[in-house]
Amino acid sequence: MSTRRDFLFGSASFLAAACLAARPRFVLADDAPPLTLPPLPYGEEALAPHISARTISIHYGKHHKAYVDNVNNLVKGTELAKLELKDLIKAAGGKKETAALFNNAAQVFNHTFYWNSMKASGGGKPTGKIAEALDAAFGSYDKFVTEFSEAAKTQFGSGWAWLVTDGAKLSILKTANADTPLVHDLKPLLTIDVWEHAYYLDYQNRRPDYIKAWIENLINWDFANKNLGA
Repeated sequence: MSTRRDFLFGSASFLAAACLAARPRFVLADDAPPLTLPPLPYGEEALAPHISARTISIHYGKHHKAYVDNVNNLVKGTELAKLELKDLIKAAGGKKETAALFNNAAQVFNHTFYWNSMKASGGGKPTGKIAEALDAAFGSYDKFVTEFSEAAKTQFGSGWAWLVTDGAKLSILKTANADTPLVHDLKPLLTIDVWEHAYYLDYQNRRPDYIKAWIENLINWDFANKNLGA
């Protein structure tokens, strides 16, 4: 004969089972190493006067670090903690229940790629295979600059402009917020961050001035050549 205690116990068990069924089925992975903040490829003052040490300190030390910390908190104790960053981004992308994880993980990747897309005394016309590829895709370096600048200027709100390979051909892509070429089956070669925290301390609302300075003085074409050949 069923009792009220049996009913309550059965109801509680049912609710617990329902909640577990509704959550992603992750297994414990407490032994997985945490994601770490990648070191900058240069000192915080290296890109001045085009990007100040103060901007780098806040952008890297606070924004980028916060994304890393958030990812570690979100994957702690789940099977996703075992995944490499790129695989984690792809696993979390396009799912409502992992939107926060995707946003933070993709921002870790995007920012790391951005730091490496720059170097002191960079910019200007490239050499090597990337120069040939730009001519083939856009007709000339100057036409690439025009199209890339326009993509970066017209990205509404926060986001990124990218030079990517789409199959064998180079193309320009702009993405909003944390969106990344990785989830569009595109291979990134370079990126510029057009979130306001990337330039506002130095340029205020003058995004075009930041983009111009970035292209003329900071692009790391060695990094693009390396990515193109990889």
